[in-house]
Amino acid sequence: MPELSRRLFVLSAPVFLAGCMSSRQQTASVKPAPRVVPQYFQEMYAAKTDELYPVAAADLTKVEPEFYRQEVDYPTTEMPGTIVVDTQARHLFLVGENGRAMRYGIGVGKAGLEFQGVARVQYKREWPRWTPTQDMMARDPERYGHLSGGMEPGPTNPLGPRALYLFKDGVDTLYRIHGTTEDWSIGRAVSSGCIRLLNADIIDLYSRVPAGTRVVVLQGPESPLV
Repeated sequence: MPELSRRLFVLSAPVFLAGCMSSRQQTASVKPAPRVVPQYFQEMYAAKTDELYPVAAADLTKVEPEFYRQEVDYPTTEMPGTIVVDTQARHLFLVGENGRAMRYGIGVGKAGLEFQGVARVQYKREWPRWTPTQDMMARDPERYGHLSGGMEPGPTNPLGPRALYLFKDGVDTLYRIHGTTEDWSIGRAVSSGCIRLLNADIIDLYSRVPAGTRVVVLQGPESPLV
């Protein structure tokens, strides 16, 4: 090999190798940085020690920010004080004054098990008992059959610290608005039909609405008629 060619080869080799290493570094998988939750929301969803049973802090790293509780613009023909559940958007709105509403993130029922229409909050319960429906016990007797007499309230109760019981024309719909410890489920369709909120959110909503509150549950963009 001529002397000049050997020199060019030696000088070029490191550049070639460096290029390969750079390419591998660029294609290596990089884990996304953990979500940074603003202090305001950390305090909003902090643990509650003044409850009958302890309420753990919500793990907001498992919840998309759009599902954190916040006041938003919400033009609607519904009267202030109405609860509007938008199952497609995974949001619950408590209608306020001047086109505003308090918005909460929710988990909703699986396909075929959702409630749709207009109901009323017949009554409210703090730290309620939970009893599976007859359909649930029939579908999965091994899991639910022993709970026919109900489950005591507490941190592991599926209804969480609060529940709003929805009736239509005076008849129990068997659907509830309630809390959950499964923070990851907010924004998803996972439950057996009920509308679930983060525990801090159901406590907040519970304090704002009386029995008799109108509840509109939407499966599409239009509000159902009474």
